[in-house]
Amino acid sequence: MSTRLVAIDATRGIALLGMIAVHSLYESTANGSPTWTFAVFGGRAAAGFAVLAGVGIAFMTGRARVKRCDALPTASMLAVRALAVTAIGLALGYADASFGAVILPYYGVMFLLAVPLVFLPTPVVAALGAAIAVGMPALSHVWLAHLPVANLDNPTVSDLVHQPLTLLTELSVNGEYPALPWMAYLCAGIVVGRLSLRSVKVAAAMLTAGVTMAVGSSVVSSLLLTRFGGLTHIWTAMPGSILTSAETAEMLALGGDGTVPVSTWWWLAVDAPHTSTPVDLIGTTGTAIGVLGLLLLLGHLTGKWARRVLTAVLSPLAAAGSMTLTLYVAHIVFINSDYDQYDATTGYLLQLVAALLIGLAWRATAGRGPLEALVTALATRAKRLATRAPSPAAA
Repeated sequence: MSTRLVAIDATRGIALLGMIAVHSLYESTANGSPTWTFAVFGGRAAAGFAVLAGVGIAFMTGRARVKRCDALPTASMLAVRALAVTAIGLALGYADASFGAVILPYYGVMFLLAVPLVFLPTPVVAALGAAIAVGMPALSHVWLAHLPVANLDNPTVSDLVHQPLTLLTELSVNGEYPALPWMAYLCAGIVVGRLSLRSVKVAAAMLTAGVTMAVGSSVVSSLLLTRFGGLTHIWTAMPGSILTSAETAEMLALGGDGTVPVSTWWWLAVDAPHTSTPVDLIGTTGTAIGVLGLLLLLGHLTGKWARRVLTAVLSPLAAAGSMTLTLYVAHIVFINSDYDQYDATTGYLLQLVAALLIGLAWRATAGRGPLEALVTALATRAKRLATRAPSPAAA
């Protein structure tokens, strides 16, 4: 396997283990501050998944702008993949959202919204991603004032049947992983996936850009909230917010559930997990790009011992990262089952070891993960049927 694919799968594996950590370990200490695991992975793991989903879309579409003659097969492939991922996510709707919100239905909406993107030139996708990261949080801030509070937690098939508009609104605007602002991640991933990822210069540029975005967004947020009085405005507006004083402090420290209150525009300056603010979107995008750039750079090491160490570390991560859909579903099922009787640390370590070992064993024997194989088979079948369909001109 090429070092490029190993780096991508390993980055995906890190995101998987990070999300398991967020779901399985404690978010905060006794004094209310984030634990080190939540400080590292909170918000960043899920964002990493989304950016890498965009990279995957770029690879599925030939890492280039899709030609008009391939429009129907490509759209069919992505749409069926979106529906399949959504169906799997809705099947997990029974899961307790207090353990972890299921991200898959949101991904389904994002995959559908990504269909038009694959027909656009790369610079346009990049510009659109930047516009979404900056503008969509502001637009959502306006919409949220006219929308009821999201209450579906983990959506189910029943929600799709009985309240489809409410479900679509929550998946798109005010849910845990709102698809519209999160399209910034997919745009970034599509752009990255179209780059010459075998190039050392490209990898170095990705690492530099990622660090700049991650650090820069944090610095900008800190300046806006402290030196320019953003925190004072947030606390002054707190009586008109849907949050109590304790809930406001918790959101500032640990993040939100996909959105921020609309009591003041200064909330958009908050850089906290799952707040979908401009600084949150830009910073977490930067983290994902930076990690991938670092692993791509490491893949160019030529020293004998460096290569051995790198292979030993990245191989299990890449194996797990090659079947994240299967392992993610297994994780959600496990933490909602009677088998999870362990304390937080033990339970996480068991899942970490299981994910790495299962990934290695499955890749060495069966290859692609079972759910990955199912989704790919359905998407490929749809693409073939659409390819054989007569064109409107020939009909």
